[in-house]
Amino acid sequence: MQVLIPSALYSYTGQTRVEADGATLAAVLADLDRRYPGIRFRVIDERGNIRRHIRFFFDGEMVQELTQALRSGGELCIVQALSGG
Repeated sequence: MQVLIPSALYSYTGQTRVEADGATLAAVLADLDRRYPGIRFRVIDERGNIRRHIRFFFDGEMVQELTQALRSGGELCIVQALSGG
């Protein structure tokens, strides 16, 4: 599937769109980490939870669980919230 990479993670991939495989969000993130070491830790915390400032959308619908099934051929978008003060 196509994975859209936010600018904050571009340093890992060098591209704004990459390919990854997996039947669940967790499997896709594991494949991304295999291809681009360290990227998973930027979106998943030490306890194995999605970081608070990260959102995932698969074909336009928010994915909130790592165990959620994903169809092959879809598009996963990683969105990183911006904050400021």
